[in-house]
Amino acid sequence: MKQGTHHSNEMQRNWHTITSLVSRDFKLKYRRSALGVLWSVLNPLLMMVVLTAVFSSFFKFDIENFPLYLILGNTLFALMADSTTSAMNSIIDSAPLIKKIRINKMIFPVEKVLFTLVNYMLSLIAVAAVMIYFQIAPTLNLLYMPLLLIFMLLFSTGLGLLLSSLAVFFRDVLHLWSVVITAWTYATPLFYPIEIVPDWMLQAEAFNPMYHYVTYLRDIALWNVTPGLTENLICFGMAISTFLIGLLVFKKTQNKFILYV
Repeated sequence: MKQGTHHSNEMQRNWHTITSLVSRDFKLKYRRSALGVLWSVLNPLLMMVVLTAVFSSFFKFDIENFPLYLILGNTLFALMADSTTSAMNSIIDSAPLIKKIRINKMIFPVEKVLFTLVNYMLSLIAVAAVMIYFQIAPTLNLLYMPLLLIFMLLFSTGLGLLLSSLAVFFRDVLHLWSVVITAWTYATPLFYPIEIVPDWMLQAEAFNPMYHYVTYLRDIALWNVTPGLTENLICFGMAISTFLIGLLVFKKTQNKFILYV
């Protein structure tokens, strides 16, 4: 009974630490910004306007409601890219604290993912504004949104745990990840239709988790398509397997962090 109480108290302490760190990061992010929180709404809108102007003119893609197609993909991909990049740096950035006190090291990458998720929720205001502008009414399929966010949270956390572990021992990971993110951006149909990709790339997309997550979001928010059991299982499978791999690597290596940070 005492052991259960101890674990419960530890979880409460960890959660309190995480929420405190999220609050701190939120205040730091917008402290010197004239627009403040509004920037999280304006930024995806401005990016959407620029990319729409460029790609709709150059490629003449026949995509209905292209700006919404664009902002849905870009904001979701940014959730993964920003959260994993922040998580990757979290252990190294927290080195002074890790050396001073005994603390659950997993708190740091997990907090970065949750902080990015909070910012993503703000960017959904921009998505809602675009839907209102194009007169696209929300449907019952949007009820799948929390499920998609759970998939994204598991996937990004797992990737963040893996990267944060690797970055401690191999600093080159910090530089390589930005290259991977850039390549991943172009390999995912964020600003082009999937129909234009060659067959070999189409087959490769089946193994691209972000293709599945972006398609899932567009299905429920833009195309009014209900995700089937197969697609849900694929998304969950990719999320939970990535999470478990990241968790395993982190658990195996965390005791050596203090020697390398």
